[in-house]
Amino acid sequence: MKENTNENSDNLAAIGIGAMIVFIALILVAAVAAAVIIQTAEQLQQNAQTTGEETTDLLASKVFIKSIVTTGAADPATSIFVTFELAPGSDSITAANVMWAIECGANSNSGDFTTASQVGTAGNAVTLNTGSTYSITLNLAGATNCPPTANTANEFMIQSGSGGFTYELLSYGGSVDRGVVVV
Repeated sequence: MKENTNENSDNLAAIGIGAMIVFIALILVAAVAAAVIIQTAEQLQQNAQTTGEETTDLLASKVFIKSIVTTGAADPATSIFVTFELAPGSDSITAANVMWAIECGANSNSGDFTTASQVGTAGNAVTLNTGSTYSITLNLAGATNCPPTANTANEFMIQSGSGGFTYELLSYGGSVDRGVVVV
């Protein structure tokens, strides 16, 4: 007896194997694409976090000027009395790390806030804290130290540590007698 064999090729099995290969290839491509998307998202998150930390550092311990008034032993005034506080949310900072400078053309005057004191207390404040108001008298006497001069404007800059930067324009009016509000 002769056995009947079907020698026709089985196309259905070949199509199934081909579909399975295509399906596996699609899964591999999707996995690679997902890995690239996840890596990009992580990099963007790290960049955003770094930028946020840098911005926070720039604003940390920023000095807000409340007022600046001319002072001195006699008229015309030879110094200014600055009332200030740290910006809300600022970190505490030592007074020696807060630097100031006044520029008036080719001349300038600068120093630090080591002689600042908390309003209502005696003595110098070693550390400046958020929520407290401080004051400091800056002596500007002398021709090369930018003394208050009528009808002029001088640039007043404050740098707190490696953080905040404050800029004010000291606008002296027609009089620089003691008690004139400059800012």
